Amino acid sequence: MGRLDGKVILLSAGAQGIGRAAAVAFAKEGAEVIATDVNEDKLKELHQYPGIKTRVLDVTKKDQIEVLAKELDKVDVLFNVAGFVHHGTVLDCEEGDWDFTMNLNVRSMYLMIRAFLPQMLARKSGNIINMSSVASSIKGVVNRCVYSTSKAAIIGLTKSVAADFIEQGIRCNCICPGTVDTPSLRERIQARPNPEQALKDFLARQKTGRMCTAEEVAHLCVFLASDESAYVTGTEQIIDGGWSL
Repeated sequence: MGRLDGKVILLSAGAQGIGRAAAVAFAKEGAEVIATDVNEDKLKELHQYPGIKTRVLDVTKKDQIEVLAKELDKVDVLFNVAGFVHHGTVLDCEEGDWDFTMNLNVRSMYLMIRAFLPQMLARKSGNIINMSSVASSIKGVVNRCVYSTSKAAIIGLTKSVAADFIEQGIRCNCICPGTVDTPSLRERIQARPNPEQALKDFLARQKTGRMCTAEEVAHLCVFLASDESAYVTGTEQIIDGGWSL
């Protein structure tokens, strides 16, 4: 018996990083997983895992989300992962940077929740997990202005949904990781003027001496998606190796 037997889980950004690790972990625990992403080629790599179906989806496109919501009549767990990390202070953040980040990091979650919450309410049962970050209202981080703002907004969205629909059988939590070793992080490091120093800087702020792995975050995702967390809602689940201490 798997911890997620019988559950249908829909997630975004499933092609790599935390999303991919979570999709694999969910499937291994018996869930039927629908992993979405804009990267069709990377999504295909998930076909090797029994229990995972894939779907190309741009979570910033309302029409695409609505089409998918009509096709899926049962989603037990919605896991919103998609996001973008902008580097810079408020003075480095142009209006276009601000709009792009808020659109992908926050508005996409609003659109997904709006689309899939009604069917959960109809069943009086549903579980929503949102990806936030320690870089938010949890901890101030340099050069993460709009990113931190967007992730703080996700905490607010999470608590609002949890408070509004707790009596209708809906749970909503968010995950706040610290620095996670993912392909997107490695890409950001390589994009810095001095990648070697950038990596050293990331490691220097880790009190454990290492970065978190996507698989470690996925373990927390499984807990939140399972009935083991039935009494957990409206929370920020911090997984940062003590960075926020």
